[in-house]
Amino acid sequence: MKLINTGSEEETFGVGEKLAPFLCAGDILCLNGDLGAGKTRFIQGTAKGLGVNEAVTSPTFTLINEYQGRLPVYHMDAYRLSNPLEMEDLGCEEYFYGQGVTMVEWADKVQEILPEERLDIYINRLFAGENLREIIMVPAGGRYRYLVEELMNVVRAGN
Repeated sequence: MKLINTGSEEETFGVGEKLAPFLCAGDILCLNGDLGAGKTRFIQGTAKGLGVNEAVTSPTFTLINEYQGRLPVYHMDAYRLSNPLEMEDLGCEEYFYGQGVTMVEWADKVQEILPEERLDIYINRLFAGENLREIIMVPAGGRYRYLVEELMNVVRAGN
C-alpha cells in the first residue's frame, strides 16, 4: 500500500497523468471513494497521459465509455449497478483482458467479478469542503506493485 496526498483537483489529475506512461494493455485500475472524491478527475488525468484528446466524462448512465489514445481506454462506472452480474452481462471480461486499459469507478460494488490482479485506488477527502485528498494505492500482483513503485519514484522526484 502506498499513499499520495494531493491538495487540489489539478494535483489529483496530475497523479493519474503521471501513472499513464507506465500502463500497458490489459492493466486494470479500480477506483473507490465517495461522491466527489476525485475518481473521475484521476481517470481524466490518466486518459490525458495516455494521449486521449477528447473530453473524458463519467459513464454513470452509459456504464462504459471508450476512448482512443496510445492505448484504448475503457472507462466503466458501476455506481448504478444493483449487483456484479449486471457488469458481467455488459461483457466486462472482454475489456479486462482486451487491448486497452480498463478503469472502473465504484469498483467495490462489483469486486466479486474483478480480476484478482489489479490496482485498487482509494481516494478519500481529508476534510469536508476542502480539496485535500489522500490517494491510497493497493497493488494486487507483481505487475501492479511495479506500477506503484514507478509512480512513487516519479511523484517523489516531483516530476
